[in-house]
Amino acid sequence: MKLARRVSAIAPSKTFGVDSMVSEMRKKGIDVVSFGIGEPDFDTPDYVKEAGIDAINRGYTKYTQASGSPELKEAICEKLKRDNNLDYQPSQVIVSCGAKHAIYNIMQAMCEDGDEIIIPSPYWLSYPEQVRLNGGIPVFVKADFGQGFKVSPEALASAITKRTKLMIINSPCNPSGVVYTRSELEAIAEVALKHGVYVISDEIYEDFVYDGIEHVSIASLGDEIKEITLVVNGVSKGFAMTGWRIGYVAGDQEIIKAMANIQSHTTSNPVSISQKAAIAALRGPKDWTRQMVSEFKARRDLVAEGLRDIPGIEFNLPRGAFYMFPRVSSLYGRRLGGVQVKDSASFCEALLAEARVALVPGSAFGDDECVRLSYATSTEKVKEGMRRLKEALLNMQ
Repeated sequence: MKLARRVSAIAPSKTFGVDSMVSEMRKKGIDVVSFGIGEPDFDTPDYVKEAGIDAINRGYTKYTQASGSPELKEAICEKLKRDNNLDYQPSQVIVSCGAKHAIYNIMQAMCEDGDEIIIPSPYWLSYPEQVRLNGGIPVFVKADFGQGFKVSPEALASAITKRTKLMIINSPCNPSGVVYTRSELEAIAEVALKHGVYVISDEIYEDFVYDGIEHVSIASLGDEIKEITLVVNGVSKGFAMTGWRIGYVAGDQEIIKAMANIQSHTTSNPVSISQKAAIAALRGPKDWTRQMVSEFKARRDLVAEGLRDIPGIEFNLPRGAFYMFPRVSSLYGRRLGGVQVKDSASFCEALLAEARVALVPGSAFGDDECVRLSYATSTEKVKEGMRRLKEALLNMQ
């Protein structure tokens, strides 16, 4: 059987690949500390779960509108106004099966064959694959370790051509933990407006900001930039609802309508029960989320403390999300156990084999000098994982 060419152009998700390996090892009784998957280890808040259970008990188990229920769209508009000072009407909102699905729908609605999509690097690994699946060309703008992984407006401007359709801004960022400041976003907005390039603002890690840092949506910087920005968010991270699969986009009504048409012929509506739970999450108290974020900051600090004790590892302290993206390339060329470490993939392979610690290669995110470490796991596992990591790397030959 001959598969479609688009399938051969994409790579499988490295994060889910690492998670699968960890699951297989644990089935065999091997004790693995996983810093791989980007999923809060907290349980969904009780008041959100109760809303889902109530939806089932009330028989709210049928189709809703393909683009999401009116009540959930209203709750999203309320949230965007309350938290981001953004005014949208429900007709400017679509609810999808997670933020990943939301971004894919944008690509479906806006990408023509050969369109160029600017992606700052390091990047979330699904961005380029979604671009390719929709006939677009990912154009990477490098922001390296020395720049704090922040792309400059000048670099963005120099990457724009007559074929540029979109640029993606992810703040707080997966994998680097970078949070762009208001002034930095203002400079990026100027570039987008000058060249007429639409912006996808991926804000799924909005709640995870530390050290007094402010999350700013680029769409909130003025009416002009708001008109060409598609704000992507969801409930997966901030309410530990990854499996409930609710994400959303707010933006230009014509684009949202096109996305809704696409969704009506692909997934239809997001799960009705999950939509009721998401309404409870968005309209409920934020105390639970703040408590979770406080715990994540403490874990970040534990990881930073551990990494400082390991010679050859450098890192920028992340101000958001729940990832560290340390540079480990100075350790390449050495041997760990039976593995000759030559790149981020072999580095992670060696650590999994020798220390039973799972990380994700930085090559999956566009930077082979680094690895991604998710501290979305318990404090006890963070401590044990850092102990194993230090022991293994100090014994490299």
